[in-house]
Amino acid sequence: MSSFTPNHALLNPKFEGYKLEVISQEDAVTRVGLEYRPTQVANSGRSPLSFKEVQSRITHNHLAMANDNGRCLYIDSEHRVILVDLTNDSHTPSFTVVYELPAPINAPAAVQVHREYPSAVFLDARTAFVADGQGALYILGLPAEGVATTLGCFELSDNTQTHSAPTPFRIHSVAKLSDSAAIALLSSRFYGDPEAAARTQSMASHTSEFDVWAARFSLPFPSQNELAPIDILWRRRGQDVPIFTEYDNSRKCYLLAGSSVYRELNQPAPPSYEPSPDEMAPIPRLDEKLDVETLPRPPPYSWTQTSDSVTVAFPLPATTPTSSIKVTFSQKTLTVHVQTTSHVEDVPLPRYSAQQLWDGIQTSTSFWTWDREGEHSFGLLTLHLDKQREDTRWMHVFASAGTPGGEEEVPETLDPSELYLIRESLEKYTAALQSGEDMSGLGLGRGVPALAQGEMDEEVDSSVGRVAFLTWVGEDGGIPVWSSGFGDSGCNILSIDLPGSGPGASIIVKNGLDGTLFALDEAYTVGSLPTWTHSATFSALAFVLASKRDTRFTYHVSSKAALAFENGSRDRGGNVYIYRGGRPGQIWANQSVLKVGDGSAGSLLGVGTFKTAQGHMIVCLCENELVVMHNIF
Repeated sequence: MSSFTPNHALLNPKFEGYKLEVISQEDAVTRVGLEYRPTQVANSGRSPLSFKEVQSRITHNHLAMANDNGRCLYIDSEHRVILVDLTNDSHTPSFTVVYELPAPINAPAAVQVHREYPSAVFLDARTAFVADGQGALYILGLPAEGVATTLGCFELSDNTQTHSAPTPFRIHSVAKLSDSAAIALLSSRFYGDPEAAARTQSMASHTSEFDVWAARFSLPFPSQNELAPIDILWRRRGQDVPIFTEYDNSRKCYLLAGSSVYRELNQPAPPSYEPSPDEMAPIPRLDEKLDVETLPRPPPYSWTQTSDSVTVAFPLPATTPTSSIKVTFSQKTLTVHVQTTSHVEDVPLPRYSAQQLWDGIQTSTSFWTWDREGEHSFGLLTLHLDKQREDTRWMHVFASAGTPGGEEEVPETLDPSELYLIRESLEKYTAALQSGEDMSGLGLGRGVPALAQGEMDEEVDSSVGRVAFLTWVGEDGGIPVWSSGFGDSGCNILSIDLPGSGPGASIIVKNGLDGTLFALDEAYTVGSLPTWTHSATFSALAFVLASKRDTRFTYHVSSKAALAFENGSRDRGGNVYIYRGGRPGQIWANQSVLKVGDGSAGSLLGVGTFKTAQGHMIVCLCENELVVMHNIF
């Protein structure tokens, strides 16, 4: 299922780039030195961290925000819970030690597992859930002033594990389901049986798995000072720590987004990935050259456009009779069927059945031609499509190009004279397949949008964002009825909501060079299918993010802005890059840059926002400073 279909009216193919909008650093940024300093150092077990664990720790946000309240908290290096209050008129932060977590104790069983970073979330402005990263959860009542009161102490134990120590976990979110219950979503590493754990120590490539737990807490909280077992409502397992979680009250379901689906425990684990022969790196032999570049097969067609037309060229075997070619035009779709007995192996014939075009065409003036070119082994089937809307630039031929489960993404050939090189390229490609010779030097024209002309690096651009699958779980842990046979939708996420920006779920999804903002629609009935609406476009966002090599967090605040936060370091402060949303048709949008760290702030550990009467304020937690950015948007 592809849930993220862009609205073409909100895309901007004519976009040229971002212009710098200067924000005064002195007026917008306030720095406060930290007496209680956080840390990103965590003691590990004897086995090495997996790649997924390292990745999740890098992107872990150490700052917990209360929505639109001006309060946030973090845990410092001495395991103290620090409440930061910015609700005064000057928005000057005040710091209060509201609770001290018990110091960690190294038990023999504990060294077999990895501790997590301490984490926290707000249930409301006066209640916080705090996890110590060692398996304990503390529910704290936060008064207007003074220290916190302990509303409950709980411990997570996994009966399927052989060790007796509590299971370290991270808390992702908490939601109040009713006046009598609240549900928190936790995640932890699953270590499996002892033999698997032993293998992990010697095999860094061992596939790690992670559990997502739904923990139920009764309201009002029973006052207790001793650790009680956490009441687990349901449990799922996947191959990654969730990127984000959300409770959809209108559908009475939970949304889990991660690089894998989260299956029920009684379901088998997905098969491990086996590389294909083409992905295997060969072992070099004496005098053997392995650095000769081999190019992939040419695309299925080549295309170009003018202000009022689109020309598409399909290579076909030259012996194809005209009677075997069936082409049908409609205002929004295209049908191309070719039936021939002279099929060339590994070169598929075009077959498009009522395939949605990028935009409308004039059917009365659109036509096709078939040029056999007898001296060539391939001829050209050329479609001449007249645009319904002149001066509208098409980003692709087909609407589904580049989307999950859609058509292959084929770049436009900007030079029309190169359009017919697809025939020559395909002849060389098939000849190389038959002879086993090198396929380099095909010379197929490959144009790119003007914004990326001469600057596009496909390998770098393809690595932007994180591939995510969305898993829906019912309140009782079961599979929602509407999701049966439905599948879990996948996408490439560029950004998620900035913590503290408000309720509701929205994500920015990679769409070519752009970032398309999708918001989860509220359901009319509990059994309604989840739908995502494309509400705005951050043009060329994927392209500009590809140039940021030290990015730690990428967040957005509705359609106002997308923000890329650099990590920074002890001797070099990082920046935040602010990309403003633009209206459809705008060829330029605004970009601002502010320095987060000044060289002495240390690495960035967490960010969040809250709204004031003057606008949004951004709070950045660094190792040595708290940085507040005033009224950015």
